Amino acid sequence: MEYDPIKRRLGVVFNRTPFLRKVFYTLLDLLLLRAWHVNRELRLLKKKSFPGKIQILDAGSGFGQYSFRMSRIFAGSIIKGVDVKQEQIDDCNRFFSSTGLQERVSFEYADLTKYIEPYSYDLILSVDVMEHIEEDELVFSNFHTSLRNNGVLLISTPSDQGGSDTHEHDKDAVHGFIEEHVRDGYGIKDITRKLNNAGFKDVDVRYTYGFPGSLSWKFSMKYPIVMLGKSKAFYILLPFYYLITFPFCVLLNYSDVIFRHKKGTGLLVKAYKK
Repeated sequence: MEYDPIKRRLGVVFNRTPFLRKVFYTLLDLLLLRAWHVNRELRLLKKKSFPGKIQILDAGSGFGQYSFRMSRIFAGSIIKGVDVKQEQIDDCNRFFSSTGLQERVSFEYADLTKYIEPYSYDLILSVDVMEHIEEDELVFSNFHTSLRNNGVLLISTPSDQGGSDTHEHDKDAVHGFIEEHVRDGYGIKDITRKLNNAGFKDVDVRYTYGFPGSLSWKFSMKYPIVMLGKSKAFYILLPFYYLITFPFCVLLNYSDVIFRHKKGTGLLVKAYKK
C-alpha cells in the first residue's frame, strides 16, 4: 500500500490551524520511535556540546517536525530546513511564519548531492533521508564541508537488518515505507567507513528499533497504516485504536531508548568534525 497519500490526507486535517499542526507534531513525537531517539540525542547535545545559540541544518526537513522541535530545544538558534519537495518547503514556510518563528527557522529547496555551505553549521540533522540517496558518500562529504570545526552530524536511518519491514513478504507489508529506498539499510561498519572517508572522526553508531521498538512500530504505525489503506472508515476509529494501544507503545518506546541493542532495524549515528 502507499504511505504518502495517507500522510497527505492527515496533513489536510492537521494543517487547518497552527494549533492543530502543533498537535500533529506532538503526536508524531509521541508515536514515532525515531523521534524518541532523535529528540533524546538532541537534548544531550544541547546539554553537553551546544549550550548557546548555534546554526543548524535540517537536511531533509519533510513536514518540519524536527525543525520545530529544535527551535524549542536550541532556543534562539538559527535553523534552515532543506528538502527536494517544493510543496513541503512552501507548507513549512507558511506554518512557521504563522507561529512567528520565521526569523529563526526557514526552508528552501535543495538537492543534498549538490548542497554545500562551507563552515556554516554547528549541527546537521538528517532523519530518514540517506536511504533515499544513491550518492550517499557525496552527501556525507558535503555535510562535512558544511560543518564548522567541532560540528556534529546526527543521522537516523534504517539498518540492513530489515528496516521498515524490508525482509517481510506478507501481503500486508507496508511497501509504501520503502518504495523510494535505494538501499535496504546500512550496516554499522559500512556507514562508519563512509563517514570516516568523508573526514568525520569519533563516529558513534548504535542500533535502534530493537525488539521492543520493532513491536511498537507495528502497533503504532504499520497496522494503522495498513488499515487506513483498506478503508477510510478507519479514520473515525483511529482515536479509539490509539486510546487502547498508546500506553503499551509508550512503554515499548521508552524501553527501546534506554537500552542498548545488539541488533535492530534502525541506526542512530553521531559523527564529529574535528
